[in-house]
Amino acid sequence: MNYLFDFYQSLLTSKQKSYMSLYYLDDLSLGEIAEEYEVSRQAVYDNIKRTEAMLEQYEEKLLLLKKFQERKEIYEKLRACVAYAENSDEAVALIEALEKSD
Repeated sequence: MNYLFDFYQSLLTSKQKSYMSLYYLDDLSLGEIAEEYEVSRQAVYDNIKRTEAMLEQYEEKLLLLKKFQERKEIYEKLRACVAYAENSDEAVALIEALEKSD
């Protein structure tokens, strides 16, 4: 959920960002967030669950996290190929795959 929040937080409202940040990044409890915003614990819970569902829907449609993870894997393979210069053909293929993913 932290990765999804990182990728899609700009699509959230300020309240959604705040609740998610406090809950996932600052590790505050639902009760602590509710107290800070003077709302019920249930309201915070509902907001966080709706926001989580939204983030998952964004990922289903936009695939930013999936593409990031694929690029990261290609970079790691590319680094390994570059370490062994005799694999230059594989390095070229990985570079081309990386270019296609962007």
